[in-house]
Amino acid sequence: MAVSAAVLVLRALGVGDLLTAVPALRALRAGYPGDRLVLAAPESLRDLVELIDAVDELLPTPKLGELAWPGPPPRLAVNLHGSGPESIHDLLVADPAELLTHRHPDFPDVAGLEWRDDLHEVDRWCRLVEYHHLAADRSALTLPVPPGPSPAPDAVVVHPGAAFPARRWPPGRFATVVRDLAARGHRVVLTGSAAERDLAVSIAEAAGLGEDAVLAGRTGLAELAALVAGAALVVCGDTGVGHLATAFGTPSVLLFGPTPPRLWGPPPSARQHVVLWAGNVGDPHGEEPDGGLLLLGEERVLAATRSALEVRVAHG
Repeated sequence: MAVSAAVLVLRALGVGDLLTAVPALRALRAGYPGDRLVLAAPESLRDLVELIDAVDELLPTPKLGELAWPGPPPRLAVNLHGSGPESIHDLLVADPAELLTHRHPDFPDVAGLEWRDDLHEVDRWCRLVEYHHLAADRSALTLPVPPGPSPAPDAVVVHPGAAFPARRWPPGRFATVVRDLAARGHRVVLTGSAAERDLAVSIAEAAGLGEDAVLAGRTGLAELAALVAGAALVVCGDTGVGHLATAFGTPSVLLFGPTPPRLWGPPPSARQHVVLWAGNVGDPHGEEPDGGLLLLGEERVLAATRSALEVRVAHG
């Protein structure tokens, strides 16, 4: 590998984190058309990374501190992970000819853009590549439909889990929504990780559905992506599944709290997404459901799902 042959990008996070970085990745691809763009991200994201036209290669990197750059120094290392200092250190170890990052006081000799907490995640990384004099299109979030078949074509996908309890709407409320959707003749499936399977089973049982409606723990990322891409509607909280709906243009009803949708929500111009938020800001890593999220009542969510499905039918 020649010194100028590669652009190394660090984003060793989750599904939603990856998808919000797609416009910045595409800007880097356009800015360095002759170089190999290598993304350092978890191996578990490979099926999704392969859908991103900007990325040439995935360098399996489970988390910070585990980036192992295998070749000669890259032409450019890009910190799309965070503000540092761990992410900056990881990229400096690769000895890049140039480093693009936000600045951090632990690295006073490393130039960079000032970090701001008030930016949408898509805007944050587009601003960083623009700081490097590259043009970025914040609307370039769409991915091609995955190659595999959906395990439940045209179903309503309900994803009740989230990384932290603060972002999890109560299971009983999800059960009410699932019951209503099923009563209206929609096929409903519940998704989640293997650890969330019991949660999904409990909701299905409370809603009167059989275990065949529970896909939690039974789909890999490729199947989940195909499921969302072919769904009639996605209902979920502030999770990676919501970002999959944005990537594939699938209508969604998104329950936000405690993080404002202006920081992590879909583009306002994407009218197929209904974003519900009570206006309260809290701790997204909290151990109890956020008070603002709990202000979203069942009737409001039911009305949003009915409206979204009616609009979809009206538009064919």
